[in-house]
Amino acid sequence: MGKSDAFKALIIGGSVGGLAAAHELRSIGAEVAVYERSVGRTQARGAGIVMQPEVEALLANLGLSARSVSVELRERQQLHIRGKAERYRAPQLMTAWDALYRALREPLDDVCYRLDSSLRHVRVEGHDVTADFPDGHVAQGNFLVGADGIGSATRRLLDATSRPAYAGYVAWRGLEPESAVPEDLLDLLSGRFTFFESSGMQMLCYLVPGANGELEEGSRRVNWVWYVNLAEHDLPRLLAGRSGRQFEHFLPPGELRPEVVEEVTEQADASLAPQFAELVRLSDVFMQPVFDLPPGRILANHAALVGDAAGTVRPHTASGTSKAFGDAAGLAAAMEGWTPRHGLPLRRLEEWEAQRLSHLVRVSEIGIELATRSSLGVPQGDKFFASD
Repeated sequence: MGKSDAFKALIIGGSVGGLAAAHELRSIGAEVAVYERSVGRTQARGAGIVMQPEVEALLANLGLSARSVSVELRERQQLHIRGKAERYRAPQLMTAWDALYRALREPLDDVCYRLDSSLRHVRVEGHDVTADFPDGHVAQGNFLVGADGIGSATRRLLDATSRPAYAGYVAWRGLEPESAVPEDLLDLLSGRFTFFESSGMQMLCYLVPGANGELEEGSRRVNWVWYVNLAEHDLPRLLAGRSGRQFEHFLPPGELRPEVVEEVTEQADASLAPQFAELVRLSDVFMQPVFDLPPGRILANHAALVGDAAGTVRPHTASGTSKAFGDAAGLAAAMEGWTPRHGLPLRRLEEWEAQRLSHLVRVSEIGIELATRSSLGVPQGDKFFASD
């Protein structure tokens, strides 16, 4: 595709899914521009990421190895309520949102990447797409990709009836420098994927790269996530930040109110293996409710949805990021060779949509099954953090 024939893609959402879409579309000759709603640096919606083939493939295309952005684990271990550990060999690579973001963002320094840009309106005229933003900025292109997450403005414009549904449980999270973790606890966790389960809760922990991508011992971070059943009517209280802001899909670090910090630590002491309870106590805890967004149409006139904007999978599948990367790679393959002078390659795009929806349904079902095994999000599972 010659430069004069290239189509321009407007990518809504500048997190790792949007960056993956930018790279994949650039690889087929498209011009790309990325629009991110965050005012400052995009806020990570989680911390640790399990390295998967789709992510590894894109890194390889950029001349990077998976190991260059990952911490290598050698074992899995299950903790029991009194702290006993059972181990078995299970090599695995773990990265982090910010390490992956940096690896994808730096090669796009020459690309328009505009912050504080929440999509307000889209209109299509022929092969031209125009996107409007609240500050009056207008962007013009030939195709629009919605990679703007579970609260996707793009999805709401394409399908006003589609809404995420609370899955019945939340993920308390922590991400701490390993230098701040006591030596005996770090010795237990380092090099291992550690987990604990009981009715209505599950906790996982592993090390990830440091804040600037460091992989050396002493410079990495301890990442943990604690899934806990929580009634929907208790969500607003826990999502009320100490800044006074009421959050909806994610409570960032530093926003947990002191009284809720006390609740979290007390529940950890009462419910978790002692090593995990200690880890929770020393962490700056943040929180992310788990939502389901059922599959629907992800293709519209000169527009498509990828990642969580297209539909969610439960975090137990460790495939949220890889699904977004797979969506982006498939979309680029379907659009390869297209120029705005010709009609869209509808047959290839419809095949892409059908394949990705089938994948989404399959992985969504696996995720729900895994959650059910731990009594997460099911009526009979124990509930925690109930309001008085």
